[in-house]
Amino acid sequence: MMTNQPISVKERMAIPRHEMPLQQSTIRRTNFNEVALGYELGTAIEEAERCLQCKNAPCVAGCPLQVPINEFILALRAGDIAKAAAIIKSKSNLPAVCGRVCPQESQCESHCTLGIKGRSVAIGRLERFVADWALDHDEEMPTVAPATGKRIAIIGSGPAGLSCAGDLARLGHHVEIFEALHEAGGVLIYGIPEFRLPKHIVKKEIGFLEKMGVEIHLDCVAGKLFTVDELLNEQGFDAVFMGTGAGLPILMKIPGVNAIGVYSANEFLTRINLMKAYEFPQFGTPLHVGKSVAVIGAGNVAMDAARSALRMCSLQVTGLKNYCPEVHIVYRRSRAEVPARAEEVEHAEEEGIIFDFLTSPTEVLIHPDNTVKGLKCERMQLGEPDASGRRSPVAIPGSEFVMGVDTVIMALGTRSNPTTFEAAEELERSKWGTIEADEVHGRTSQPGVWAGGDVVTGAATVISAMGAGKRAAADMDEWLKSKSK
Repeated sequence: MMTNQPISVKERMAIPRHEMPLQQSTIRRTNFNEVALGYELGTAIEEAERCLQCKNAPCVAGCPLQVPINEFILALRAGDIAKAAAIIKSKSNLPAVCGRVCPQESQCESHCTLGIKGRSVAIGRLERFVADWALDHDEEMPTVAPATGKRIAIIGSGPAGLSCAGDLARLGHHVEIFEALHEAGGVLIYGIPEFRLPKHIVKKEIGFLEKMGVEIHLDCVAGKLFTVDELLNEQGFDAVFMGTGAGLPILMKIPGVNAIGVYSANEFLTRINLMKAYEFPQFGTPLHVGKSVAVIGAGNVAMDAARSALRMCSLQVTGLKNYCPEVHIVYRRSRAEVPARAEEVEHAEEEGIIFDFLTSPTEVLIHPDNTVKGLKCERMQLGEPDASGRRSPVAIPGSEFVMGVDTVIMALGTRSNPTTFEAAEELERSKWGTIEADEVHGRTSQPGVWAGGDVVTGAATVISAMGAGKRAAADMDEWLKSKSK
């Protein structure tokens, strides 16, 4: 709806929200191509016309990065997509990533004025459109401040580290990232499936940071090759940011958990994403997925694991007739308590994932050769609310049953890796094994060292990690300036 005539508020409110085009569920469940296909130009501009351009821009308050949402949407609907991209990039170093995986419905879009009586503007989808356009049109590099002569080491190339690196590079500091794995991107590369976040998108975003001067060193395990003290005292870095994430999986303490065919979601997704099992048979990464799979948990990672398992089953049996893999989500609470994004749950259901609510595993049953032959479970009911108001699940006596599965994936969360503290022994840690850091600025107990993202908060969202990296970058810059006076 591009028009030279002014549109009234009433007319804008009457424009229906544009749905995201998707691959058909019966087709996408057999491939790893991106599920959400993205807006076309005309659709994006029509969606942008719905924005009321509120004077107080409440949507911005809901964005952890404080992206000027109203400004980029105004530029988009005027047809100036390059300007819209520059506005977004002024605050976000990974907009094509954020437009795909951030929970906009509980952040910026939840503050949208249109959402009070109807459906909010599809801010995330518009961000994705603009960011993708920029990646495809050789966007202009942002203005970088004159070199300060300061060197910053960033440990970890996940969303927190990348966000911190981008902001510091813009401020004129020399930034070097040290990544333990053989590809940069952290959880964006090893954790999020190709059908939600294509790897080439992540690599393009990282390439943009490299053009700004950010150096990335791969296969560098902090705590094994160097320590934080060595970076500061021997290698000449002026400050360090710890963005090592939370990569240590949590497993249920039940009999049979060590059987062949039991995976942590972390291992399962890493083999598929980072080690390219999703490109089978071009890549020969060994990853056996049986005909019946149980994924324990109901967060976003559980949805990713379940949907990936379904696709891997299809890849491994190409050509077989009447083969129908069965993938279950096993969750001890009810649907109302599911922590995953509603969109991801809906997509999983459309693809045929089976949800077993109010169900809790008690034992992994095994064959004599130590392979999985089933999952013993019991039915649950929700008890009285605890102090936080959340109702705890309580087992129903005599409700035990066996689920016939041959693969079990534990998607129960992660914690920080102990090697983090091999790299930085002086850092204070919490009782949960995370780094203690100031929530506002990311300062740790060791002068000159900041931390942010999952290594501080425990497993959280990509956008919250990016916000932590951005806040730390601003504080690091001020600290370095104060030391130069």
